[in-house]
Amino acid sequence: MDKNIKELKMELYNLLKKYFSLRIQLFSGKLKKTHLIRSYRRNIARIKTYLTIKNINYVKKKKN
Repeated sequence: MDKNIKELKMELYNLLKKYFSLRIQLFSGKLKKTHLIRSYRRNIARIKTYLTIKNINYVKKKKN
């Protein structure tokens, strides 16, 4: 990923909104493509992991 932290946070925010919407549809019985929930959840986890790694690297650089 070649995105900066601000772009990643915006993408994370958008994914979380869409994930919430999909969960609402699932519980109301309107969601036909249930596999989307899993893919959104995994994409959210990927972005959170990448943000954590970037944060750890930033702290290490700042320490030195």
